[in-house]
Amino acid sequence: MGLFDFFTSDIAIDLGTANTLIIHKDKVVVDEPSIIALDKLTGKVLAIGREAMQMAIERAKEHGSCVMALGNSHHLGRIGHWAEMAVAEGLVAIHFVNVISHARVAPYGGRDARFGTNPCCVAIPLPGEPPFVLDYATSAVAQGKLRVAHNKGEKVPRGRLIDPEGRPTDDPRYAVMPPFGAMLAFGEHKGYGMAIACELLGGALSGGGTWHYDESSKQRVMNGMIAILIDPQRLGTAAAFEREARLFLDWLRKSRPAPGFDHVRIAGEPEREMRARRMREGIPVDDITWQEIQRAADKVKLPRERLQALAGAR
Repeated sequence: MGLFDFFTSDIAIDLGTANTLIIHKDKVVVDEPSIIALDKLTGKVLAIGREAMQMAIERAKEHGSCVMALGNSHHLGRIGHWAEMAVAEGLVAIHFVNVISHARVAPYGGRDARFGTNPCCVAIPLPGEPPFVLDYATSAVAQGKLRVAHNKGEKVPRGRLIDPEGRPTDDPRYAVMPPFGAMLAFGEHKGYGMAIACELLGGALSGGGTWHYDESSKQRVMNGMIAILIDPQRLGTAAAFEREARLFLDWLRKSRPAPGFDHVRIAGEPEREMRARRMREGIPVDDITWQEIQRAADKVKLPRERLQALAGAR
C-alpha cells in the first residue's frame, strides 16, 4: 500500500458504514420531500459529507429531484467526490460552495482579498462512458497549486496573483506567507461573478454564512453548500438526453487537435488520466513538501519510519 492508498483508506475509515449515522435529527433544519436543510455539522466531515449526499440521493431518486442545503460544515474536501456519488446513481449533480477560512481572493477591480476560492461543481452521467465532472475553484488556480509552486521555487503565470499593493506578480509567496497579496478569480469578471454566486448560494442561502469580517489568526475551514440533484429519468427526456449527449460528444471529439494537444477532452478525463498515471508511477513530491508532510506526521505521532514505508510501498 502506498502513501496515496494510506490516506484514502484512512478516509474510508472516517466515512464509516451505512449503518453508522453521524447526522442527528437536531441538525436537520428542514425535511421536505425534495428539500433538505442541514446545519452545524462540525463533526467528522467526510462522514457528514457522505451521509448528507446519501440523504439527497435517496430523495432525488424517490421524488425526481432534491435541493440540499448544508450549512456550517467543516471542510468538505474535494466536491467532485460528492458529485461522483450522485452520478454513480444516474443523477445530475450541481454544487455551489463557499469557503470561510482566510480570505484569499480579490474581487474584480479590487486589490484586497475578500472571499475564498469558492468551488463549483457540475457532474452529468453520460451514456456508455465515465461521467462529465466539472469541479473547479472560482479562483484562477487552486491555492494548493500555489503552495506547491512556492515550495518548488517556481514562478506562476501572471494573471493569477496580485501583491499587497494590487500589482500583478508571478511570485507564489504572496499566496502562502505574509505579507499576503490576493489571488484573482478566473476569467476576470466572469469567474468573479461565479465566485459571488457560490458565496450567495453556498453561504447565504444554505444558512451557513458569508465572508464579511476582518481577517483573524483563527485556524478553521468552514464550508456551506447548496447541492441540486436531478433524476433525468423522471424528466421524461432520458431517451433524448442519451441520444443528444452521444451525438454532441461525438461531434466535439471530431475537432482537430490544436498544436500541443493530442485530442479534445471533456471535464473529468484529465483527472482520470492523471489518477491512473499516479497509481502506476507514484506521486512526485518536492523536498519542502515532503518535510511538511513529515512534520504533520510528527504532530499525529505517526513514526517517520512508518511514513517512509507507506510512501515507498507499491
